Amino acid sequence: MLVDYNSLPDTSRVWVYQSDRKFNEEELSVIRKNASEFIETWTRHGDQLKGGFSIKYDQFLVLAIDESFANASGCSIDASVRFVKQIEEQLSVDMMNKLNVSFKDGSNINIVSLADFQKYARENKITNETIVFNNMVQTKGEVEQNWEVAAKDSWHSRFLN
Repeated sequence: MLVDYNSLPDTSRVWVYQSDRKFNEEELSVIRKNASEFIETWTRHGDQLKGGFSIKYDQFLVLAIDESFANASGCSIDASVRFVKQIEEQLSVDMMNKLNVSFKDGSNINIVSLADFQKYARENKITNETIVFNNMVQTKGEVEQNWEVAAKDSWHSRFLN
């Protein structure tokens, strides 16, 4: 069952997928349509899930489930991964590479390999105050509070001088 992402409780479980590039308007339209259709039919062992999605900065897809309605299962999570892989194939993007790290440089969003992120940190191109995207957040509330944070306040801090 598809609901507006903003109406979901802060305790809703989330999965954040970052694209290796920004989506254009046509691609955003395709993602919105496909995500709406997917979530409308998303189930757990035949039981409907109550979920929504958000696209942030035209580059991040956030899928969310209200687990007070029904919990996600391994099969339902697998279905969402298959859905994201379909988007990857359809739009020729990489959204599953967990070794890519994203951060802001002014108003620009950069996606780099973990090795490059570590190199930039050693070179002080990335500092404690650099805004990073913590895609390991677990809930909608964490997306709102702890997704876009200073590097010193995230798991990224282990790479800083």
